[in-house]
Amino acid sequence: METALASWGEFNVAIAGAGAALGGLLIVALSVNIKQIAESRGLAARAGAAISALILGVVLACAALIPDQPLWVFGTEVLAGTLAGGVVAALAGRAILQDDSPGRRSDWDTQHIASFVLPLVIYAVGGVLLVLAVPAGLLVVALATIVALIGAVVFSWVALVEILR
Repeated sequence: METALASWGEFNVAIAGAGAALGGLLIVALSVNIKQIAESRGLAARAGAAISALILGVVLACAALIPDQPLWVFGTEVLAGTLAGGVVAALAGRAILQDDSPGRRSDWDTQHIASFVLPLVIYAVGGVLLVLAVPAGLLVVALATIVALIGAVVFSWVALVEILR
């Protein structure tokens, strides 16, 4: 493992485990109130985007643990994952904006979309830095992963509690 990546090994192991556990929690949270979530195109889209951003963090944490990998290769992996996440985010954003569920508050659309787009923007910056072999890109990718984790926790709360209000 490249020295810069090696120094992030413990962080990536922790993120992979915590992210996978949180992913399981998010799926359980969704299953508890699946009827309400399925009835709202926007909520279902937010759920998909939250899971996508979270799983991207887990996948990238695992990818960072691949031995003897140059920074630019990991950067390429980050950018490829970000592109895939961007497709999911674009579809989710469109679904949120087109959601016509009764009682839906459209004044929160921007914040909802930002919650799953923000980590992708940060991942993209980190990926570019890594492709350029700038080790600080690892810190940026770590920040994106933490932001994605926070977004998943917030959506878990929405799926478990706020949806019933």
